[in-house]
Formats: sequence, structure tokens, C-alpha cells
Amino acid sequence: MASEASMRKQQDLQTQYQNYKSTLQSLAQKVGEIEQEIEEHKLVIETLEPLPGDRKCFRLINGVLVERTVKEVLPALKTNSDGLKQVLDELLKQYKSKQDEMDKWKKKNNVQVVQNP
Repeated sequence: MASEASMRKQQDLQTQYQNYKSTLQSLAQKVGEIEQEIEEHKLVIETLEPLPGDRKCFRLINGVLVERTVKEVLPALKTNSDGLKQVLDELLKQYKSKQDEMDKWKKKNNVQVVQNP
């Protein structure tokens, strides 16, 4: 009976560990996607900044390509880029907090990760 309870506790610990790992992995994936979008915005902003404000450019909005001028598009791009940076900061805080939570949980439950060869 005691070994059955021990096995059950071990399974619960493994499940919790997998949940932590999958949460951290999904957060890391989101961070990567946001970083990529920030880089794309930065590249477009750097490309458009030296151009005259009345020059024609195109922007994709909700799957529709619309014609605008550089002076109309540039402020929107900068606003979007700033918003993405805020989202990235928040995601990084969430990742760090979840990582710290997992470390505390591992210490509390005396969990040691063993890698299978």
C-alpha cells in the first residue's frame, strides 16, 4: 500500500514537472515570435525613415494591402513596435516568474531531473 502511494506521488510529480516544462516552452516560443516581429518592424522602419514623407508605400492590414504614404505609415509602425516591446517585456517577466516558481517547486519536493540516454 505504501509503495502504491509512493508511485502515485511520483506520477503526480512527473505530471507537474511536465506541465512546468510545457508552459516554459510555450512562453519561450512566444518570446521568439515577438522578437522576430520586433526585428521585422525595425527593418521596415529603418527602410522607410530616409524616404520622403509623401512617397507612396503599401501596408498589409488584416490581410488587405492598402496604399498609404510614408508619413502615414511610419508613426503606426513605431507605435506597433513599441507595443511589441512592451509585450516582450511582459512575456519575459512571466517566463522568469514561472522559472523561479518551478525552481522553488523542485526544491520543495526534492525533485532532481534525470536525463534518459
